Amino acid sequence: QVQLVESGGGSVQAGGSLRLSCDASRMDVRPSCMAWYRQDGGKAREVVATVDSVDRTTYSNSVKGRFTISLSGDGRSASLQMNSLKPDDTAMYYCAVHQWLHCKFVSDADFKYWGQGTQVTVS
Repeated sequence: QVQLVESGGGSVQAGGSLRLSCDASRMDVRPSCMAWYRQDGGKAREVVATVDSVDRTTYSNSVKGRFTISLSGDGRSASLQMNSLKPDDTAMYYCAVHQWLHCKFVSDADFKYWGQGTQVTVS
């Protein structure tokens, strides 16, 4: 059963923008932590940004100042606004959700719910 639905990926030229969305409205419990990860080929998966149910956000150094994560009013979807995109941002982007813990208490292995991924390509 698909519980996380991602959208918004695509191809863009360097300097452009994309907005990713993660819809968790099918989950029976409102998420406490929503995160965006990315993985490019054989590279290690890395966390890009997180937001929790009290709107605390974190960003990786590589995207700080360019990406903005936000939570919807009902707390059941998260968006990632990506500006000033670079070729290094090219990756498959995944949404991850933890239902019970705020993000500061969650490690990568704790996320049990993942989206199917959406490709972002920057040329």
